[in-house]
Amino acid sequence: MNERDRVLKTFSRLLEVMDELRAKCPWDREQTIESLRTLTIEETYELSDSILNRDDQGIAKELGDLLLHIVFYAKIGSEQKTFTLEEVIQKLLDKLIYRHPHVFGETRVQDSEQVVENWEKLKMSEKDGNKSVLSGVPSGLPALIKAYRIQDKARAVGFDWEERAQVWDKVEEELTEFKSELEKGSPTRMEEEFGDLLFSLVNAARLYHINPETALELTNKKFTHRFNYLEQETIKKGLSLKDMSLQQMNDIWERAKP
Repeated sequence: MNERDRVLKTFSRLLEVMDELRAKCPWDREQTIESLRTLTIEETYELSDSILNRDDQGIAKELGDLLLHIVFYAKIGSEQKTFTLEEVIQKLLDKLIYRHPHVFGETRVQDSEQVVENWEKLKMSEKDGNKSVLSGVPSGLPALIKAYRIQDKARAVGFDWEERAQVWDKVEEELTEFKSELEKGSPTRMEEEFGDLLFSLVNAARLYHINPETALELTNKKFTHRFNYLEQETIKKGLSLKDMSLQQMNDIWERAKP
């Protein structure tokens, strides 16, 4: 039996297990598409953590959890006669083939940039596709990720800097405007200008092929590691952080750096 046959056999067994759980487990029987939603979001973040930690076994586990959710949603859809797993897969196949004419058709592309441009054009031309370039960005995305996706969508149709270094002038402009509002003291305007500054920094990250969400999360982890070290060392000395000077804390903080 080759690998594909083993995968198909295992997937078939997963569907059988899902049927049994739905029929015999009180908890599984009670679940709805709405009740699974928050759990799916949680599993997605757990997968993200495993990816950032470069934990291959964790990635495999979390992918399994997400696969379970996909099968679970499809099972509920089938029971309610709203959609089936076959429809889910077929819609995916149709989309992949249609949006890759350079693979399954006669279209020729020079690089990945052209692939992205074609992808966006094809999405706009689909019957139930996006009505505008930015309508494909989910409104519920966290703001940092949403900013990145908005800019990426705009880039796909040619709305972007001619040279990526030009973005730093925009960052400087937004920083100057934010500092100006700090002096004036209007909370509303300060917030607005700070948002503009963040948006320009996200744009810079995108242009230099840095994912701002990933970069910020890595910094969060680094800060957490160093602060935990500071806290532990302070406890060992029988001290309290509140009673220490900033210099004392900074001396320990520096030792936490690799």
